Amino acid sequence: MDETLALPTEESVQVALRTQQILAYETGVPNVIDPLGGSYYVETLTTELEREAEQLFEQIAEIGGVVRGLETGWLQRKINESAARQQWEIEQHRRVIVGVNEFVTDGPALEIELLKIAEETEREQAQRMAKMRSTRDSALVEKRLSALREAAGTPRNLMPYILDCARAYCTLYEIRAAMETVFGAYREPVFF
Repeated sequence: MDETLALPTEESVQVALRTQQILAYETGVPNVIDPLGGSYYVETLTTELEREAEQLFEQIAEIGGVVRGLETGWLQRKINESAARQQWEIEQHRRVIVGVNEFVTDGPALEIELLKIAEETEREQAQRMAKMRSTRDSALVEKRLSALREAAGTPRNLMPYILDCARAYCTLYEIRAAMETVFGAYREPVFF
């Protein structure tokens, strides 16, 4: 309810917990392995979802794969088409979104306090980062980043190199920048 805007409030945490507890203790759902097992409706929905996914996989293969789909903007167009279709369905009341297009109350809008990081907290974090950078082994940091850059130019799995960088206290920015020197920065093409 509020996690997109701030850290969860006590109220939203309690609502989520109570929802889970009602499902667990009042419905008996956890008492069986598959509470909807054998349900014609659920099985039909699953089959339809699987069929649509397979069609999408075939389309992706036909255009030359995921990378080609990203480069040509095909994937972005598919996402945009889906978003536009969903928005139209919501506006036409063909898709119900509780509190948005149905079951809307006339009362005041729900006030959710936005998360704001205090300047003092920001200063403290910057000081901790500066201290970490001054006390880490700079030679080891450069060695690990160099190994990551070298590995990035090969077909090797980069995860061990990234973990070595993290263990040497390289920052996320430094790790990303090392890989960017080899791969470049991805800029999503804009298609309408």
